[in-house]
This record gives sequence, C-alpha cells and structure tokens, in this order.
Amino acid sequence: MTDKKNPKWVPQLLAWYDVHKRELPWRDCGDPYKIWVSEVMSQQTRIEAMKPYYDNWMRLFPTLEDLANASEDEVVHAWQGLGYYSRARNLRLGVKDVVETTVVSCLVTARRWSP
Repeated sequence: MTDKKNPKWVPQLLAWYDVHKRELPWRDCGDPYKIWVSEVMSQQTRIEAMKPYYDNWMRLFPTLEDLANASEDEVVHAWQGLGYYSRARNLRLGVKDVVETTVVSCLVTARRWSP
C-alpha cells in the first residue's frame, strides 16, 4: 500500500527536477521582493519571454523602496511588452503598502523604546 503523504513517485520527481530544472535568477535567492516580482511577471507569460523583462526590472527597481518611489508611468513603461498592465500597477501599489507599513511599524516600535 502507498503512503498518501509520501507516494513512491515523489523521490523520482524530485530527482528529475534536480537534473532538469531551469536556472532562474529568482530561484534560491531568498529575496521575497525578487520572488514576488517574478510571480507577478510570470502570470500569463512564458518564463523565457519574461526573463529579459525581469532582468531589466531589477536593474531599474532593485529594491522595494526603488519601486515604491517610482511613478506609475515609470513602472508601466518598464512593464511595456508584457501586457496586462494592471499587474504592474498593482505590484507597485502592493510594494508601496509594504514599504509604508514597514516604516510606520518601525516608527511605532522606535517610539515605544525611546526614553
């Protein structure tokens, strides 16, 4: 009987993946921002078509703060060619929210620890 939590084919699949996986700049980087951007860009887009856009994006907006401070026009221009521009606008808004929330949280924490 096969264990439903660990089917026999899982080790075979993982071994295949280790040999055949594509090298992608956001894989194993550990940077949530880069992974987030890659996830949004790859929606409804082939990975091979998206990779040059990702590389250019990271040159233009290497950090959350860089994207949060960019204008909507800059963001849409950098996205040009990927289509579905609402993805770019919403990514920028999400990043702005994360940055603003983080700054506010840090200020509140700092005030609590101030004498």
